[in-house]
Amino acid sequence: MDQAPSSETGLFAELRKLSPLVTGGLLRMRQQAYRDGAVAAKHKLLTAMAISIAIRCEPCIRAYVLMAYHQGITQEELVEFLEVAMTMQGCPGEEWALKAYAAYKDCMDGRIGSERSACCHHEVEEAKE
Repeated sequence: MDQAPSSETGLFAELRKLSPLVTGGLLRMRQQAYRDGAVAAKHKLLTAMAISIAIRCEPCIRAYVLMAYHQGITQEELVEFLEVAMTMQGCPGEEWALKAYAAYKDCMDGRIGSERSACCHHEVEEAKE
């Protein structure tokens, strides 16, 4: 995936300064929701990935796979969550699960790891800090 243009990142930072209570709200929600608690963060991220498969959002799929990868998911854990997504979505689920599996393989091969997704690039980058 391509990196978000620096001007887009700058625009987000500018808007966040002008609207600090609203802009960045998703980031704050994600930081709270995807932390380790009674359920491990990696399992929450894999759940978000499965939901992203169901709603067919490829940037979200890639972002959640990347974040889960950074949390140390195993291929076996990924596959079990992909199986849930495929079971819930049938044939379309298989097609979208392939996108998640490809993203995982890209992480394993070092092809992704620091790029930003199109819809939530600032959240991915800031969540890693």
